[in-house]
Amino acid sequence: MTLLVIGLSHRSAPIDMLERTTLDQPRSRALRDRLAATQQVREAVVVTTCNRTEVYADVVTFHGGVTEIGQAIAEVTDVDALTLRDHLYVHHEDRAVSHTFSVACGLDSMAIGESQILGQLRSSLRQAQTGQEVGPELNALFQRALRVGKRAHTETEIDDVSLSLVSAGLDEAETVLGPLAGLSVMVVGAGAMSSLAVATVTRAGAREVVIANRTEAKARHLAEAYAARTVPWSHREEALAAADVVITCTGAAGRLVSREAAERTAVLRGRRPQVYLDLALPLDVDPAVAEVDGVTVVGLQRLGELMAADGLVPAQVQQVRDLVVEEVAGYLAARRVQAVAPTLAALRSRARSVVEAELQRFDTRTPDVDEATRRQVELTVHRVVEKILHTPTVRMKEMAGTDVSGSYAEALHRLFDLDPHTVAAVSAATVDPPVDLAEPTPVLEADPAAEGTDTTEPGLNEPGTPELASTGTPEPTSPEPNHPTDLALETTGARHA
Repeated sequence: MTLLVIGLSHRSAPIDMLERTTLDQPRSRALRDRLAATQQVREAVVVTTCNRTEVYADVVTFHGGVTEIGQAIAEVTDVDALTLRDHLYVHHEDRAVSHTFSVACGLDSMAIGESQILGQLRSSLRQAQTGQEVGPELNALFQRALRVGKRAHTETEIDDVSLSLVSAGLDEAETVLGPLAGLSVMVVGAGAMSSLAVATVTRAGAREVVIANRTEAKARHLAEAYAARTVPWSHREEALAAADVVITCTGAAGRLVSREAAERTAVLRGRRPQVYLDLALPLDVDPAVAEVDGVTVVGLQRLGELMAADGLVPAQVQQVRDLVVEEVAGYLAARRVQAVAPTLAALRSRARSVVEAELQRFDTRTPDVDEATRRQVELTVHRVVEKILHTPTVRMKEMAGTDVSGSYAEALHRLFDLDPHTVAAVSAATVDPPVDLAEPTPVLEADPAAEGTDTTEPGLNEPGTPELASTGTPEPTSPEPNHPTDLALETTGARHA
């Protein structure tokens, strides 16, 4: 198995490229179908959000998987592969796990620490489970990632950092309009980012906060929480004229505010200064709106530049990074132990079949032996086999995750003539059923990858076998922004991070 993450995000691509590659439901479905038809991809989960399009996959080979996934993304998004390759990043094995956990914690989001990504990951996994496109590798990875993301929000103060994007935009607005206190603010949308915006401007003392959303019930619910008022979606353009600051957070297809609408609004306002803060992707506000006299547009690209220039890493972010490093180390250690479990189970299965055959031979040759003697012979044989298998079993677990574990497993295969089909069958039998993702924030208690579930078959237990305390796994590197190497890959040209 080879774990890959291939995609592009606000860290690797400009806004216009992200808009071109954002997937709606039909295109997301098309990409999943395209991946299912490839030769290299065994499992796949497609994650598409307002600032990322990514494929998480278990593939047969690294280069083959990168090539086929890159081609699939290019075909579905209708972006030339040569153009796309300059913006794609590739994370492989350990770094793929680290990236997944970082995404779940909101560390890779444009609004650092935002929790909406958990719901998006959950939805992506649910779709893959429904389409039977996910198996043991990605199911375990995403279950663990969801749990890590939940830990980040419950055990650290990362939620405070998610306000930084909104705050940076409002700081820009204040440079044009002066303090927010006394100004009128209109928020278009009622999602997580809109809630942050409403909370922030309310605390800043905005004179009036108006919310417009396609689903009016959601707008009313948000407005009631902050003593704001709502306007019908059909009347949103009229409400623009009364707003000094307009914050858009819908990411809907097409532009919600055109240049013509902004021009009409500016005339009604007598050209008084107005700021549009566009936090959506795809963009809600036509970039041409910035050409209207008296209007300033602040978009995600500008905000990204401002936050990058700041260069400060809040303590909360470092807390979550440390948590991710800890979780990645634990996951990789358990994953390596789980990788050798089928070999151990097959070894015990082989031993059991030998014991059963010899006991049948004993019964045939000594039919007159009484039951008590027969049971004593059976117990003795089992004890002998236990003692013989105990040491190689313990050594196998101790060596899991080391450079020689693979050769040791191969040696066991050869020495004990283990049937590859038996090993594969045992491996398949240890797969967990898909997680129930109905709840908005599930507590995923059963996670074999996390707990290092012992898949040893019953019947030949290991009395006194010590628990695997340490695999000697090197501490993984702390997640960082995309740093691709110079390894150019065919067709997609994606770079191995």
